[in-house]
Amino acid sequence: MRGELTAHMDVAQVVFGAFMLWFVGLVFWLRREDRREGYPLEAEVSGHFKARNVIWIPEPKTFLRADGSKVLAPNYKGDERPINARKAEPWPGAPLTPTGDPLSAGVGPGSYAARADEPYKTADGHDLLAPLRVATNYAVPAEGANPVGYEVVGADRAPVGRIKDLWVDRAESVLRYYEVALATGASVLLPVHFADVSARQRRITVNALTGAQFAGVPTTRTPDRVTLAEEDKISAYYGAGTLYATPDRVEPFL
Repeated sequence: MRGELTAHMDVAQVVFGAFMLWFVGLVFWLRREDRREGYPLEAEVSGHFKARNVIWIPEPKTFLRADGSKVLAPNYKGDERPINARKAEPWPGAPLTPTGDPLSAGVGPGSYAARADEPYKTADGHDLLAPLRVATNYAVPAEGANPVGYEVVGADRAPVGRIKDLWVDRAESVLRYYEVALATGASVLLPVHFADVSARQRRITVNALTGAQFAGVPTTRTPDRVTLAEEDKISAYYGAGTLYATPDRVEPFL
């Protein structure tokens, strides 16, 4: 009598079953790993963390970053920044109404994450974002229109200032920010996604803010460098303007 392992077995079915077990295990592992950030959840009413689920939330693990620093995740640290808003209604999940200056409240379209107050670096250690006056090996193509010197106006068409310089992403070779020299003498960054550029009129229109609101745009700590935290605060200010720049924007369409 000969012993044949596969004589009474469908090999294809066994292989498929083994693959499915491996795939389910892979999905389970991935779903645990993606809970290293943002979990455990925080109760909206009490502000307390929910009990850790040992099945779905992995044990803390230390990650070594490229700059030599270490990050522990999950770290069970919530966002401790004060909420500059009040609930429109008492029930959980109700929308928030900003208190104080809605453009700087950090809620709604103006919300942002508490990122590191240091610039993002390229693989060779340079700041990822830099103005052309620093990143001298980058330039506007000769066949394209150079927006330096263009007039900047707000949503109310009030003049704000002029483009002073361009900030480039060294890794992707794309424009990220316009540097605007305000009439007051200060300089602020304008994310390209909020700029409506007209090369024919040599003008950039920013519908997110009125002319007067540009004075409140968060500035950078150093003139030639922007940190991750500063990036988010700047973008959040313009984002908040899309809803809160004028009173009529807050009202519903219907």
